[in-house]
Amino acid sequence: MNKKAEETKKKKTEKYFPLVVDDVTYKTRLNKMQENRTSYTPNNPNHLKAFMPGNIPEVFVKENDLVREGDKLLILEAMKMNNVILAPFDAKIARINVNKADRVKKNFVLIELEESDILEASSKNK
Repeated sequence: MNKKAEETKKKKTEKYFPLVVDDVTYKTRLNKMQENRTSYTPNNPNHLKAFMPGNIPEVFVKENDLVREGDKLLILEAMKMNNVILAPFDAKIARINVNKADRVKKNFVLIELEESDILEASSKNK
């Protein structure tokens, strides 16, 4: 096959994607950077992620524990600083994905929370 025939065959197999700018639709191809890009996932407030790589020197909670907003959950040691990760809201600890002395990467889900009505009921009974 000659070079020109190969180029036309390649053009026929390429995928074009619609791009809308100011109500005008254009056909475009993706470059390698765009093709290898991970898709966007919205932030889940129930997943507490590592904001930078680091170590876990201490975990203060266990699975199924009930925590109040501001309670200490664990420590993330990064860049010689101990960052105390606090509960963002009243919740139940659904899952702990780290142990003491673990190393974690950026965006690793450290703890999964579950919103809990049990805390509201227990505070009303007091």
